Amino acid sequence: MTLPEIDVLNSIVGRVLRYTDVTLGDPKQGYYLRYRGQLTLDSIAAYDQLAEALRPYDLLPLFRKDQDGHHIVLLVPPLPKHKPGPGISLNVALFLLTLVSVMLAGVQSPANAPLPDTFWGEIRFLFANLLSGWPFAVALLSILLAHEFGHYLAGRFHKVDVSLPFFIPLPFSILGTMGAFINMREIPRNKRDLLDIGIAGPLSGLIVAIPVLFIGLKLSSLDTIALPGSGMGSYLEGNSILYLLAKYIVFGKLLPAPAAYVLPPFLHWLLYFFTGWPAPYGGVDVFIHPVALAGWAGLLVTALNLIPAGQLDGGHVLYTLFGDRLRKTLPFIIGALGIMGIFWSGWWLWAVILLIFGRVHAEPLDQITELDPRRKALAWLTILIFLLTFSPVPMILLQ
Repeated sequence: MTLPEIDVLNSIVGRVLRYTDVTLGDPKQGYYLRYRGQLTLDSIAAYDQLAEALRPYDLLPLFRKDQDGHHIVLLVPPLPKHKPGPGISLNVALFLLTLVSVMLAGVQSPANAPLPDTFWGEIRFLFANLLSGWPFAVALLSILLAHEFGHYLAGRFHKVDVSLPFFIPLPFSILGTMGAFINMREIPRNKRDLLDIGIAGPLSGLIVAIPVLFIGLKLSSLDTIALPGSGMGSYLEGNSILYLLAKYIVFGKLLPAPAAYVLPPFLHWLLYFFTGWPAPYGGVDVFIHPVALAGWAGLLVTALNLIPAGQLDGGHVLYTLFGDRLRKTLPFIIGALGIMGIFWSGWWLWAVILLIFGRVHAEPLDQITELDPRRKALAWLTILIFLLTFSPVPMILLQ
């Protein structure tokens, strides 16, 4: 970079930043020029103006703060353009495969129909009754679609390049899918944009999941939980505070209700909520309708996405509130998941995933602009939603 070019860039940056020093770098250091000072405009307006002025020079500005509160402007090479992918055909194909997989998970046995006792017999039975799984499929996929398109539409609103949702089929599992994801192919401009994109998914999905859950619970019934050794092995879906409250509203009692309290009721529910023990054999619980199962899964998906780490929605939320200080919480989150894995082994898989991928955060281009009061309130509301939808023991197996 020649001296005349530097003089021109100094003049451009000087329109938005009263700088006290300039450092010359190189691409190996990650920047061409580094300016330190104080912005003379609102940070959002300053970033937009500077980004537009630098576009003819094929440069991108980054806004940062140092420990002393000085504003830092870095001029860096433009980010590489996203290479075109396979197009919408892959998204459609994965969605159709997931639709079939979820319908298989929601298949209902016809009344008095004998159940097959061989593997291939079960496969034929499932496909023969595939259409009976449509209530579960419609309910669950509506929640997932709302979640992912919440992200997608928020991304498009903020002019961030995001992909359409990629659904993940998981045939012959309890839900028939591992959910879906979108690919954020550009870095958001600032923390406000990042928060909007991050919370749009969980909030949109929850808006659909709550009525689905109540409709499903109205279609469900109460029955007695089989005693151990009866040969009626099954599972109980785990409680979150919101799910426990929903069952109380519909059925008028805390469920699953034990046959008798061995511990004082408060201690029983505290222990059961966090450990799944003591198992309520002989007690009463909801025999859950497939639509209610979809609503329960919607709450679970919301909570899993809001785990406050890495590239998860919850990681985006906490990063916008606390910045790089969030990184210090990762060992505690992984440790908590490891402890909870004693009672539900799936948390160990999540701990490994966060150990590998949880260190990376979506850092916006402009890190000077902070959240406005309305977005701060939304961020804290999202944290409350995480606490209300989180289930310490998502699945309790009964023998």
